[in-house]
Amino acid sequence: MDIDARGPRFGAAVTAVVLAATLITGSVWLLAWQTLAFALGAAGGAARSPYGWVFRRAVRPRLGPPAEFEAPEPPRFAQAVGLVFAATGLIGWTAGPAWLGPAATACALAAAFLNAAFGYCLGCEMYLVVRRVTVRAQ
Repeated sequence: MDIDARGPRFGAAVTAVVLAATLITGSVWLLAWQTLAFALGAAGGAARSPYGWVFRRAVRPRLGPPAEFEAPEPPRFAQAVGLVFAATGLIGWTAGPAWLGPAATACALAAAFLNAAFGYCLGCEMYLVVRRVTVRAQ
């Protein structure tokens, strides 16, 4: 079943705020929260992430009907990519090297910002490339 395309974009906007706050404050707890949010989104899809829940319950009822739907697999893959960057950032912030936490967090922030501001999902595009390569390899 396809999902409302506005949901993942809303989630990306919240994610961008959380990751920016992480970089500004250096809070490992904020990054740990975002890592959990990515993990839930990767496991259950963007609609099952905490931000997807907020979108479904609080935001979508206040919007008109969706004009655009998308397959759930690319955003779910994007959540998994975000999880890798957030987990890497968490390792960097807690165990080092010192540059790794901010660098991985900044990469995740850049991707979230692109999705939130321009509707360009890097993880979704990666999913399509991986899918094309694996189909050709079969």
